[in-house]
Amino acid sequence: MGDKKMKITVSNLIRMAGVSALLAGTCYVFVGIFHPPNVASSVTSARWAIVHVVACAMSFFGLIGMAGLYARQAEKSGRLGLAGFVMLSLWLVLIMGFSFVEVFILPRLATADPRFVEGWMGMLTGSASKLHLGVLSTVWTLTGPLYILGGLLFGIATFRAGILPRWAGVLLAIGTALAPVAKLLPNASQPKIAVPVGLALAWLGYALWSEQAAQSSETDSRKLANSI
Repeated sequence: MGDKKMKITVSNLIRMAGVSALLAGTCYVFVGIFHPPNVASSVTSARWAIVHVVACAMSFFGLIGMAGLYARQAEKSGRLGLAGFVMLSLWLVLIMGFSFVEVFILPRLATADPRFVEGWMGMLTGSASKLHLGVLSTVWTLTGPLYILGGLLFGIATFRAGILPRWAGVLLAIGTALAPVAKLLPNASQPKIAVPVGLALAWLGYALWSEQAAQSSETDSRKLANSI
């Protein structure tokens, strides 16, 4: 009886993780579409605040969602899946920190210390600025490889495992691999390169949720049949 309860609990947790991945992907699509240009004048706008609050939510739900996506296919995704999971999870943690600063701290510094805001924007866009942010710039630089390699490895592992939709894994791998292309786009269009990754994450989350929901429904039907 205890084992049965444990299995049902695990199933429910994975289903919740699927919902979290779906929410994270939806948030990431929103961020990609509505992110304002990375310029100092954007920092005090309502659009900037909303987008970065959503980015914080994306990171939070993404961490829960990634745990469920990896747990569901851990056995078959192997070391490749583990490496991708760790990298993407670390990227989400770092992005949550940067997004928090961007929504709660940068707007306050826009008038108090505009040089810091300009330095921050220079860090994001890779353009020269008068203020160097030291270790923050180094950490930001690390987020790129974590995002690209993490998404690429996890996408390939998902495709090879064949448990969740393979084409969602392909979309995740291609979407993250295209990240360097953003530098070739105008400032205002650069965030839109994230949309395919958001769609892939939402797709995987929906697949995980619907699979677990179907299994839970089947289990309930069997219980009902056995009780009759």
